[in-house]
Amino acid sequence: METDHFFFLVPLASVVALGFAAYFFRQMMRESEGSDLMKEIALHVRTGAMAYLKQQYKVVIIVFIVLSSFFALLAYGFGVQNPWVPGAFITGGFFSGLAGFIGMKTATYASARTANACSRSLNSGLRLAFRSGAVMGLVVVGLGLLDISLWYLLLDHFVESVSQSQKMVVITTTMLTFGMGASTQALFARVGGGIYTKAADVGADLVGKVEANIPEDDPRNPATIADNVGDNVGDVAGMGADLYESYCGAILATAALGASAFYIDPNMQVKAIFAPMLIAAAGIILSILGIFIVRTREDAGMKDLLKSLGRGVNISSAFIAATTFAILFLLGLENWLGISLSVVTGLVAGIIIGQSTEYYTSHSYKPTRRISESGQTGPATVIIQGVGLGMISTAIPVVTIAAAIILSFLFAIGFDVTGMTEAHNLSMGLYGIGIAAVGMLSTLGITLATDAYGPIADNAGGNAQMSKLDPEVRRRTDVLDALGNTTAATGKGFAIGSAALTALALMASYLEEVKIGLSHIGKTTLEIGERIVNVSEATIPDFMDYYQVTLMNPKVLVGVFLGSVMSFLFCGLTMNAVGRAAQKMVEEVRRQFREIAGIMEGTGKPDYARCVEISTRGAQREMLFPSILAIVVPIVTGVVFGVAGVMGLLVGGLGSGFVLAVFMANAGGAWDNAKKYVEDGNYGGKGSEAHKATVVGDTVGDPFKDTSGPSLNILIKLMSMVSIVMAGLTVAYSMM
Repeated sequence: METDHFFFLVPLASVVALGFAAYFFRQMMRESEGSDLMKEIALHVRTGAMAYLKQQYKVVIIVFIVLSSFFALLAYGFGVQNPWVPGAFITGGFFSGLAGFIGMKTATYASARTANACSRSLNSGLRLAFRSGAVMGLVVVGLGLLDISLWYLLLDHFVESVSQSQKMVVITTTMLTFGMGASTQALFARVGGGIYTKAADVGADLVGKVEANIPEDDPRNPATIADNVGDNVGDVAGMGADLYESYCGAILATAALGASAFYIDPNMQVKAIFAPMLIAAAGIILSILGIFIVRTREDAGMKDLLKSLGRGVNISSAFIAATTFAILFLLGLENWLGISLSVVTGLVAGIIIGQSTEYYTSHSYKPTRRISESGQTGPATVIIQGVGLGMISTAIPVVTIAAAIILSFLFAIGFDVTGMTEAHNLSMGLYGIGIAAVGMLSTLGITLATDAYGPIADNAGGNAQMSKLDPEVRRRTDVLDALGNTTAATGKGFAIGSAALTALALMASYLEEVKIGLSHIGKTTLEIGERIVNVSEATIPDFMDYYQVTLMNPKVLVGVFLGSVMSFLFCGLTMNAVGRAAQKMVEEVRRQFREIAGIMEGTGKPDYARCVEISTRGAQREMLFPSILAIVVPIVTGVVFGVAGVMGLLVGGLGSGFVLAVFMANAGGAWDNAKKYVEDGNYGGKGSEAHKATVVGDTVGDPFKDTSGPSLNILIKLMSMVSIVMAGLTVAYSMM
């Protein structure tokens, strides 16, 4: 079979994914939404969520118009950039936003139906919520591969170059730039959605649970609709956009590295470009198989439910591992066995990170239960215990990623340790790291379903509470919700781990883009000591020598410090943004309890719309500065400190951002489930002092796990993407 024929399996798989997403959506819509009151509550949430997205997209469109105009100016006015960049940037952002929008639309229709399904059985509720979550998982991978396929075919037709090998390098590096559009949209979705949801959540919890002593999702709480809206805009639309750019970034970075690693063999080069796309295509089909496997028995506990979801993910992973060997063998890729083992390394690393996250965040295990126990001595000990747990929990993911980097590199070069610094082996090893990231994300169709399922179950519980359904229904939705908290934390750990591998691959791709930037400004040779090297033949070590990318170069060290502080600055800005928006929400909820007669008695109706409006305005206002900062800093660093400074920036951002993101996600998830464990009747149950203490811990953890933490993995990759897109500007106008 010809290599080109293999490629058409990629768009075919994307169509299959979108077809099954449509099937699961129609299947969900055929279910009953329940009583008139359940329908009314679901409509309030759906309307609020759509209104928020409409406002967010208005802001994002303005930002995209400004940035794409800037890119067009660089390309056509200054000639330092690829002219395809503005179009690629816009399509990347569009498909990222579309993936989040479809996922959120599905979730807002699924919540009431899940609550109604739970009135029949726990298994009915689980299957409906999970398959509704699968809509987003399949839409993300389907749109991602469709976007990649269309751009490849377009560029293959229009790009002209002096050689086939150079043409493939130009195509793959150009395709990387639509990853910046996806990353930019994802950051706005994550930051804006995170600020929205946590402002509402904090207001609902602090005033409702702690001060007014009323249950979660009580209809008397004015912030409860805004809270449920926030679950959708933050944890569904935000997560969908986030993992869309992770998925595309990993595939595209690996394809670009493949074009570089096999530059001297055009036939093998094309195979290396197609390999990550074909692995992702196989992952789609096998993820669909895993989705159909997920089911549970009626008396299932937390561990049983985790096993049900884990069974689907693990079976899909096992089949993908086996299929990878067949794909790369049939493709005839050089060292197909070693590169297949690199893919397996990524898969195994993803499973280990997921299991580690589950251990540290699920209340089925001791670490989270210890936080619940510490609630007996007040909020301070809950905070201390949670911070300590979050810090300790970083060890396993960091060691796992470190092992995955080394093993995937060595597998790809055939364990030729003596040649690790040779140009070809270095390129091959980096290709192995990139394809390990593809392996980790190849199960995204099902792993993202386990993540999106969580907010659907959470909203189902809220609907059951506000609709005054039978307490058994609320018990079932609470079980699904607690499971959702763990799967959401697992999904965040998974996303962060894949970001670390992808960002490393993107750093190597950055140096390839520097080569193209030099050609745009007419530079044909590099003077490296006493050597003269043609730019077209220069390797990654050549560029590192030319730009003095070593730890002894102060420009690199300055970049490392700037990248490290970016993670903390970004988290500080987003945490404070949540704090300011939450303060306004708390004041509004207190005002309504004080001024609207009959709320506590159930005879007066809260002003839900006012709380939705406060969260919306707060999110729109607060999301701009952190997001713009993430775009501006790499550009300024490149202009001031050059290529060496940018490499330092990316290294510093990756090192600090990865560890900080794991810490925040796990600490926040553990605080949340510690509260759930107390609410299950432990240490005094609801209304006890331990409960109030863990509610405070959960409130602190909310922006940790849903705003700042998950935004960091986008920040890491966005800085890499911006650096790649701005490489031409950096080499042409850097001051040092």
